[in-house]
Amino acid sequence: MSFRMKNNLSRRMKGLALFSSLTLSAFAAMPASAAPTSLLETGSTLLYPLFNLWVPVYTKMNPGVQITTQGTGSGTGIAQAISGVAQIGASDAYMSNAQIKMHPNILNIPLAISIQMVNYNLPGLNNIHLKLSGPVLAGIYNGTITNWDAPAIAKLNPGVKLPNHQIIPVHRTDGSGDTFIFTTYLSDTTPVWSKNIGYSTTVSWPSVPGGIGAEGNPGMVQALKTTPYGVAYIGISWKKPVEAAHLGLAMLENRAGRFVLPTVANAKAATAEMVAKTPADERISLVYAPGAKSYPIINYEYAIVSKTQPNAQVAAAIRNFLDWDINAKGGNAPHFMKTVHFVPLPASAAALSLKQVAEIQ
Repeated sequence: MSFRMKNNLSRRMKGLALFSSLTLSAFAAMPASAAPTSLLETGSTLLYPLFNLWVPVYTKMNPGVQITTQGTGSGTGIAQAISGVAQIGASDAYMSNAQIKMHPNILNIPLAISIQMVNYNLPGLNNIHLKLSGPVLAGIYNGTITNWDAPAIAKLNPGVKLPNHQIIPVHRTDGSGDTFIFTTYLSDTTPVWSKNIGYSTTVSWPSVPGGIGAEGNPGMVQALKTTPYGVAYIGISWKKPVEAAHLGLAMLENRAGRFVLPTVANAKAATAEMVAKTPADERISLVYAPGAKSYPIINYEYAIVSKTQPNAQVAAAIRNFLDWDINAKGGNAPHFMKTVHFVPLPASAAALSLKQVAEIQ
C-alpha cells in the first residue's frame, strides 16, 4: 500500500471515529422517550362501551397518546368539556342554542348513530315484544297510566294477557343524553308532555307511585333486572346485559304508525330519512323520523370538544383520534359498530364531522 493510500485511510478512520463519538453523544443527550399526550374522555354511558373498544386499539397504534375514559353521563361530559376538565365530552345530546350562545367555542361532532331501547321486566311476558307508543310511555311516566292491563296498553296488544299490576317506571337520575332522546320522543308524540315537561338531559320527572331512579345505563339495567313490573329506557350498547337479564324488548310506534324493533336495519331506515337535513354544526334531532321502517328513537352520538386547546400537541392528539374514530376504516369500521349495535356515520355526515374536527387548534 502506498504512503498516500495509508494516509487517506488513516484520515477516514479518524473521521469515522469522530462521527461515531458525536453521534453517541447526541443520542445520549436525547431523552429516552417523549412523555405521552394525555386525553380525558368523559360522559355518555351509551358511548362508553364504544370508547372502550376504540381506545386500546388506537393507543396501541399510537403509543404517544394516553386516553382515559369515564362513563359519567352526557350532562357531565358536556360540562367537563366546557370547563376544560375533559378534552372530549361524550354525549347523546347536542348542546342547546342557549348553551352554544354562552359557549360559542364548543363543537358538537357526531361520531356514530345510536339506538335506544325500551325494556320491561314482566314475569311471563319478557319473551314477547309488547307494542308501546309515545303517548302510552308518556302516560306511564307522568302517572296517568298506572297498570299494565290499562286499556291504552291492552288496545295496542290484543290477545296478550297483561297483568293487573302497578307499572314501575325507571328513569335516569344523572344528566343523561338517554333522557334527552327519550323525552324528545315523548315530546314529539305527546303534546301534553311537551307542554308540561319537555325534553332535556335532566327533566322534572312527575311523581309516580313506585317510580325509581337509577344512574347511568348500567344502573338502569340493574334496576330493571331487580324490579318486576318495571319499564325503562336503555341505550342499545347495553343490549348484551339486557339479554343476559332476560328482559323484555318493546316494539315502538313510529311516525308512520308502524310498530318496529330497535334493529340496525330500522335505525338505518330512519337515518336515511334524516341525514340530508343535518346542518353544518350537526346539532339536530334524529328522533321520530318519517318512514314506514324507521325506528323512532335514534340520534347522533357526539364528541363535545373546545375549538381552542391548551397547546398544539393536545390539539393534534384530539384531531388525530377523532379523525380515526370517524373513519370508515378506523373507529366506524363494521366490527366496532356491530359490537355496540350502532349505525356508522353516512358519508355526508362524516364529511361534516371531519370539517369540524379540523377547527380544533
